[in-house]
Amino acid sequence: MYTIQRHQTVGASIEAVWEFISNPANLNGITPSSLAFEIRSPLPGKMFDGLLVEYQIKIPMWGRRTWLTEIKHIRPHRSFVDEQRRGPYAFWYHYHEIRPLENGVEIVDQVTYALPFSILGRAVHPFFIRPLLNQIFDYRRERFNAMFPVRDLP
Repeated sequence: MYTIQRHQTVGASIEAVWEFISNPANLNGITPSSLAFEIRSPLPGKMFDGLLVEYQIKIPMWGRRTWLTEIKHIRPHRSFVDEQRRGPYAFWYHYHEIRPLENGVEIVDQVTYALPFSILGRAVHPFFIRPLLNQIFDYRRERFNAMFPVRDLP
């Protein structure tokens, strides 16, 4: 099992950040175009416990893959989980949390994952999987900074 954790401060209210992250369609805007991300299932305007979201992504050197995610453990204006039901990982559990700060909101992402293909998966992890995940989360950081820039207090 592997874990990746990211923290980011943005200049917005809890309500504004929650409004954005609780709408599954907004995932398109924070995913690098190189992944050719495409949501395949109908989406409600707001997520709910048990929501299944099917999408396809293009994984370099592996082609297009279907990924089915279940949204779980929603605590409005605080946190939720997306958990892979079918997809490229042997296991994927992504915990999302937002915390109020004096000058904005802290966004926390913690992903716990396991790779398929046993020893081969472990062998490619440091050269392919970990860098790809870092690239995705770096892109998300840029997008959130552009949407919700941190402003200095007066």
